[in-house]
Amino acid sequence: MQTLFKCIISIVLFGLSKREKVKEQLERLIKLQQIDSKILNKTLMIDEIPSKISEAELPVKKIYAGLDKIKDRQDSLEKKKRDKERKIEDLDERIKKLKARITEIKTNKEYQAHLKEIEAAEKERYSAEDDILILMEELDAASKEMGIDEAKLITEKNKIEAFKKDLEAELLEAEKELLLLNEARSKIIDSIDKDMYNQYMTLIESCNAVAVVEAKEEICQGCNMNIPPQLFVEIKKNEEIIRCPQCHRILYFEINT
Repeated sequence: MQTLFKCIISIVLFGLSKREKVKEQLERLIKLQQIDSKILNKTLMIDEIPSKISEAELPVKKIYAGLDKIKDRQDSLEKKKRDKERKIEDLDERIKKLKARITEIKTNKEYQAHLKEIEAAEKERYSAEDDILILMEELDAASKEMGIDEAKLITEKNKIEAFKKDLEAELLEAEKELLLLNEARSKIIDSIDKDMYNQYMTLIESCNAVAVVEAKEEICQGCNMNIPPQLFVEIKKNEEIIRCPQCHRILYFEINT
């Protein structure tokens, strides 16, 4: 009788010991999931830095594109101005020659025709001068526009530099946190059963990096599907490794203290 009692006690203690071990494994898996989620968030944050910088640089690129257009417009206006100036030089030479030939004219009819030719050349010259004035006004407007955009460019560049410094500080902090998280991860892995860890990693790869989730109000927080009531009762004990019937993630119950 005493021997039988000892056997029963041994079986009970073995069962309790086994449940405690499973409970410890579950707690470690929960902790590992929390660490891995933090690692993932930090890694994503670091990976997003280049795109954040590119997005911040868009206003600068836009200003540069605008400045290029203004420069092209200035070059075009300068060319037109030079063409008009050469035209005026040619007209001045032509008018000078026409006036020099007046003494050679014999008849009044030729004289009147010659005056009209000089008048037409002078009108053309005046028109070219007016065109130059308009071009100069346009060049002045373009120059002012460029000055405004260059001032904007300096402001935006300063903003980007400040933004980059903030990102650099965030990056350094994230890298430090990642170092600590990876150290903590290595320690906790050593205390998890190898087969259990392999199952966990398989779920991490197949379930969007979330292998262990809370079961709350008979709902899996991983897939938002209902959990059978009796199964939920077992999950609430946190004494077994129980998986969601739908998404197969490992479930646990958060005990509010």
